Amino acid sequence: MFNLDEILTVTVTLFAIIDVVGAIPVLISMKNRLGEIDSGKATLASGVLMILFLVFGSKFLGILGVDINSFAVAGSIVIFVMGLEMVLGIELFRQDPDVKSGSIIPIAFPIIAGSGTLTTVMSLRANYSVYNILIGILINLVAVYLVLRSINFLERKLGKSGLFVIRKFFGVILLAIAVKIFKTNIAM
Repeated sequence: MFNLDEILTVTVTLFAIIDVVGAIPVLISMKNRLGEIDSGKATLASGVLMILFLVFGSKFLGILGVDINSFAVAGSIVIFVMGLEMVLGIELFRQDPDVKSGSIIPIAFPIIAGSGTLTTVMSLRANYSVYNILIGILINLVAVYLVLRSINFLERKLGKSGLFVIRKFFGVILLAIAVKIFKTNIAM
């Protein structure tokens, strides 16, 4: 039931997709526009979205007539594009810069638990135990909360070049994960 290798893979995958460290500059900008970010509220809302999608996502897909393997292949393509964005420094997925509705939108959704994260949760479900995914989600929520609570400290310590290197590294990790998910589910 519980597999440490699966938990580690899920945790690292979600950490790379959520990219809360890479989102620090965006989060700082939003904090300046929106005021203080409610770290607890944003983390809780993100967790609820991810867990609901983990539990009910396949039922929702069933209603649409889409199997989990097809969704995983589609998710792997989204993950691949996100990895390319990070590695190449381009932006294909655009976010509305004028949204001003607090910690839930745009912090919890779409920055933390956006389409990439929700797609990844469903894609991971095709290959890993739900319990291991749940643990990976919870570990990531702790990381999200800690980053949100310490945005200013992290910005000072990492600097622009540190954030740049972290973003590139996780971009390559995402590319490899996308290829693995695609390869695993394309033949099914």
